[in-house]
Amino acid sequence: MSDIPSLDVEHLQSWIGREESASDIISLDLVGKFNAMLDQAAGPPVWGKAAPLLINYCLAQPAAPTGQLGDDGHPRLGGFLPPVPLPRRMWAGSSLAFHGDLKVGDLVRRVSRIADIAVKEGRSGVLCFVTVEHKVEVAGSLKIKETQNIVYREGASPKDAVKPAATEVAPAGTHIRPIAVSTPLLFRYSALTFNAHRIHYDRAYVTEVEYYPGLVVQSPLQATLLLNFAAELKGKAPSRFTFRSLSPLFDDDKISLHAAEADGKIELWTAREHGPVATSAEAVW
Repeated sequence: MSDIPSLDVEHLQSWIGREESASDIISLDLVGKFNAMLDQAAGPPVWGKAAPLLINYCLAQPAAPTGQLGDDGHPRLGGFLPPVPLPRRMWAGSSLAFHGDLKVGDLVRRVSRIADIAVKEGRSGVLCFVTVEHKVEVAGSLKIKETQNIVYREGASPKDAVKPAATEVAPAGTHIRPIAVSTPLLFRYSALTFNAHRIHYDRAYVTEVEYYPGLVVQSPLQATLLLNFAAELKGKAPSRFTFRSLSPLFDDDKISLHAAEADGKIELWTAREHGPVATSAEAVW
């Protein structure tokens, strides 16, 4: 715990309550590209029809100038998110409640608020958790309410270069779907979400600086694949969806989506072959 005071927790927690808002339009072009990225045979997008699930992650993303990005590709510290001086930033998970469909052509407004900041000591060192609440609205009507958890961690070291053996192999779901996670898919998702984090597209950086064995599959991309899988199995989109990142997946892994129904909900998870659960999720109707 000796490293925690150096983070100046009181200063970081002064960010609690900060808000920002941004607006964007769900365009025909965006929907077409989103569907193409996921190989969805949905036909040409049509004004007024329901937009793809979790396309909101592509809307109104912060547009920091390229010269203001850090070495990892993220915007430099400060701004809306607190200036946490830990080099690894990851999307730990989210809980979403859907109150209505987003539609092609909608003018969408997102209001974001820093809800909590906590510093803890984990097995890998000091961790800082930032909780952000998002409200996604159309013409003043709430469509999505999300609680997002972001975790900041200490930097990697050469000992992290070897992919750890799985301590517990993920179970097989009642429904299993192998998926092809290619380099172009990761690049396209990063492009559509305006995410310049280099772990998703820069192989030299991710292996030589972050010491991962391959390009990292984005957590929200995994969540999008799982949510679509759940909606397909049930025949309609859920009213609530929660996902949590537990371990990384890489572009050279053999990856599958898994699902199992229980008590009126569907439990879902991603995993590589003979590997642990990577992202776990739950869909409720």
